[in-house]
Amino acid sequence: MTQRTEIHGLRVDTALAEFIDAKALPGTGVDRDGFWEGFSMMLHDLAPQNRALLDKRDTLQAQIDQWHIARRNQPHDHEAYKAFLEQIGYLLPEGGDFQIDTANTDPEIASVPGPQLVVPITNARYALNAANARWGSLYDSLYGTDAMGTLPPRGGYDRGHGARVVARARVFLDEAFPITGGSHADARRYHVRDGALLVDGMPLMDPARFAGYRGHPKAPDAVLLVNHGLHVELVFDRTHFMGSHDQAGLADVRLESAVSAIMDCEDSVACVDGEDKTQAYANWLGLMKGDLTDTFDKGGRQVTRRLAADRTYSAPDGGEITIKGRALMLIRNVGHLMTTPAILDRDGNEVFEGLMDAMITTLIAMHDLKQDGGNSLHGSVYVVKPKMHGPDEVAFAVRTFDSVEQILGLPANTVKLGIMDEERRTSVNLKECIRAAKSRVAFINTGFLDRTGDEIHTSMEAGPFSRKDFIKRKAWIGGYETQNVDIGLECGLSGKAQIGKGMWAMPDLMAAMLEQKIEHPKSGANCAWVPSPTAATLHALHYHKIDVFAVQKRLLAGGRRAHVDSVLDIPVAAYRNWTEAQILHEVEQNAQGILGYVVRWVDQGVGCSKVPDLNNVGLMEDRATCRISAQHIANWMHHDVVSRDQVRRMMEKMAAVVDGQNAGDPAYRPMAPGFDGIAYQAACDLVFQGREQPSGYTEPVLHARRLQLKAR
Repeated sequence: MTQRTEIHGLRVDTALAEFIDAKALPGTGVDRDGFWEGFSMMLHDLAPQNRALLDKRDTLQAQIDQWHIARRNQPHDHEAYKAFLEQIGYLLPEGGDFQIDTANTDPEIASVPGPQLVVPITNARYALNAANARWGSLYDSLYGTDAMGTLPPRGGYDRGHGARVVARARVFLDEAFPITGGSHADARRYHVRDGALLVDGMPLMDPARFAGYRGHPKAPDAVLLVNHGLHVELVFDRTHFMGSHDQAGLADVRLESAVSAIMDCEDSVACVDGEDKTQAYANWLGLMKGDLTDTFDKGGRQVTRRLAADRTYSAPDGGEITIKGRALMLIRNVGHLMTTPAILDRDGNEVFEGLMDAMITTLIAMHDLKQDGGNSLHGSVYVVKPKMHGPDEVAFAVRTFDSVEQILGLPANTVKLGIMDEERRTSVNLKECIRAAKSRVAFINTGFLDRTGDEIHTSMEAGPFSRKDFIKRKAWIGGYETQNVDIGLECGLSGKAQIGKGMWAMPDLMAAMLEQKIEHPKSGANCAWVPSPTAATLHALHYHKIDVFAVQKRLLAGGRRAHVDSVLDIPVAAYRNWTEAQILHEVEQNAQGILGYVVRWVDQGVGCSKVPDLNNVGLMEDRATCRISAQHIANWMHHDVVSRDQVRRMMEKMAAVVDGQNAGDPAYRPMAPGFDGIAYQAACDLVFQGREQPSGYTEPVLHARRLQLKAR
């Protein structure tokens, strides 16, 4: 049984209460009694508004379902459908033009385009890796991946592969930092004279791209370059293995990589109670105070990881410059849906987890606001808010943080909001969503995965959806992605906030990422998600190739390219000429992905993991990918594309496949042949009860089943 402490009408998990009192509050200047009294009032005052917003979701969904059911045997009438959505208040009138007035955003948000990491806050090692991924070795990233087309040969260091890495890095340097009359490939000496960088006596074509150096100007230990706001460090060391074989002594090329990182309390974690939430908050506190460490075994030796220090260089003018050593950290709270047993209100009800996150993560961030040279240098706290449906829910998030700031004594709009454009009611009303937070918005981001899951659930009664690969080819996705950028630019986000793109989900396929993900900066997005520090370093190459702000300026001058009509195009199957083999293969792929993810979530509390697909290609899976797969199967069952019995058999078949893929994990609990474990039951719940889940979300099932397992 959970031990609880009663405080101002709240019954708080004792471990959480002790953490707040003993660790989170001291040093903030916030009075303990005032904190708990204000927190209790906020939870009780805002809960009815939160419930009303969730009731509105259900009401709108029921109306949409009935509209489709009544017209099931008729051709889809787009104009009638659009008029109906306007009539019920789902699609709102778009107001006049405006510009956001968000103030005090850090350069990583406003003016430095680059990759963005998302990492589970409950894993201290991963969180530290993400924070420290501000800098990454281009040599290591090219050598250890398939980025150049092939992986390195097995065994020790391969000189041939290494030589290709060095040559590829020199090509990058020539492209980003060209030398007048020369090439980095031929360089023998880098030195500084009269505030200028000379390479074999020749200057850079653009001298302003030289930003600083360390060591003696005639033979620097490091040279700092800058292009499109991103820094590159050339490291010289003739005693290093690489430097000793290089004619210029160049030992590494280090790129400013993950400019920002989202520490995630949501989709990538499995936090279901006070114990889990306390762990999440404790890691966030360590990051905000700067003292988080993690010790682990690596290659047979104990390694302690801590936050990287800032980097100091001599400036070209003789002064000194400091460059941040860590990514700017944002914290992703949970959405408006879930409640948590971590705190019970005065009536014994679980409180809304999003309200709890808002208060506690902001309180913890005050430790950063009170120090110099920490996370935010401009006095801001960055909260990413996911899974909001429309402007009224964004406005509710704004009211929530108004209350948080008043209770904590923070200046108005200290908390900046990241709006995840991942639910359809937000997509079709995006301009009004931004307007609702125009003094706080620092981030909008397309989330294709959740957005697809919501598309299926919202239009569940419209008919059977296309196969997943074909859903991506439909008109709605292009309109959705393009409109997000267009509206963000119209509302003045350029130079003030991030316009983001979604995740590259295949962390082992870096050559494909290099080929495809350049489309994100080309689209006008000044940040995009990557699955690892290595991917961040490689994706940073794209931001050196593309001047994102020049792209944004050109797009803004051209006007809006996509409109709500394309976003409302429902990706149902135009023709159902699938073979039985195609149908079964599609369902098997979905089932295998669900089971591979859910078994780790429920049994091991792992909220995000690399799950091998049927071809053993590792895919980053979280609740968003699980939501798509579960909703897709539920849709096909509902429209008799596949029977319930067929799905049951395929779930059992794929459970055995997943067991085999996890055979080397000593903590893994096989699902076959009994098929009676809690994790397997959870996966089946997601599929067979998928239509009944609120907005098709996976959290209610996963939380209930994880709590059931923990209770054992």
